[in-house]
Amino acid sequence: MQFQDRTIVHMDLDTFFVSVERLIDSTLEGKPVIIGGLSDRGVVASCSYEARQFGVYSAMPMKMALNLCRDATVIRGDMDLYSKYSRLVTDIIAEKAPLYEKASVDEHYLDITGIDRFWGALKWTHELRQAIIRETGLPISYGLSVNKTVSKIATGEAKPNGEKEVDRANVQSFLNPLSIKKIPMIGPKTYQLLRSMGVGNIATLSAIPVEMLESVLGKNGIEIWRRANGIDFSPVVPYSEEKSMSSERTFETDTIDVQMLERLLTTMTEKLCFKLRKKEKLASVVTVKIRYANYDTHTLQQKMAYTAFDHTLIETARSLFRRLYQRRMLVRLIGVKLGGLVHGAQQLNLFENNEKQVKLYLSMDKIRRRYGVELIQRASGVLYKKK
Repeated sequence: MQFQDRTIVHMDLDTFFVSVERLIDSTLEGKPVIIGGLSDRGVVASCSYEARQFGVYSAMPMKMALNLCRDATVIRGDMDLYSKYSRLVTDIIAEKAPLYEKASVDEHYLDITGIDRFWGALKWTHELRQAIIRETGLPISYGLSVNKTVSKIATGEAKPNGEKEVDRANVQSFLNPLSIKKIPMIGPKTYQLLRSMGVGNIATLSAIPVEMLESVLGKNGIEIWRRANGIDFSPVVPYSEEKSMSSERTFETDTIDVQMLERLLTTMTEKLCFKLRKKEKLASVVTVKIRYANYDTHTLQQKMAYTAFDHTLIETARSLFRRLYQRRMLVRLIGVKLGGLVHGAQQLNLFENNEKQVKLYLSMDKIRRRYGVELIQRASGVLYKKK
């Protein structure tokens, strides 16, 4: 079976954070709502369609958003609450879908190739969407087509709270009139470059020789050309809460030095957090492992709101260690694992009012990328090396 013969669904929760807040407080219905940092330097994490009518959009400085929409209700946001509803939606999809990928906290891809033979893809997806709405109360839209790119674009056209099917025969006619902004991998810089070349819609972009796009945009030009022509070979990657990154340390000499163990755990978690941010991932599960000198191995884990913040994940890891290490026996190995990973750039300033902390994270990551992760670390983790 060729990739182009697949049946792919993209599902996206509409204005997810706002929709969750409206479940909690029905008086927010129909009103302009903005969620994000409340300080003067905060930015918009999410906003309702009513706020968008005033020109408000995600990642806009909060001060500017409030100047555009003075009557908006502003909410700090609760990532714990949003994570809870994200998992609820994922659980419903996992129960029904043969293969699915959790692309972020509010969107999923489903590969339902072959389901037409038994049920009918459109009917099946419609009923899944209705089940999500019924069981969570959240509005959700979907696109159904032959690959991930076309399905995602179709979802955008189906919003708010709608459904859109694009079959193989109509892929190009569906894409052609749309703005090149609709292609997922075209960001602001690429958009401006293409617009300077006189390229505004997908029809024009798809007609450009692929060699020309490659010369202008490099290897990305080839992929952009493919997507403009409705071609996308990327598979739906099976999602698992076990998808994780971890770090372990086995000691040459078994130890009972609790302070050293906590400092080592801090260092390992800090490095994993940097990897999360570098790969634009978020974690929702922390697991700590201890292996004693007699090879008994014990683990303890905790679910939490999606995050890539050092201070949150380190605190959780250390808390788990203190609960886990009760036997006061010699330790042979210690490890930490960050699991339940999803894609989603951790926008450090969306829910944080502490501007200094935001700048500190961004500055430290910049230094690590340039000079290496070992150059700058938390003192609480580094001290164990000096013993």
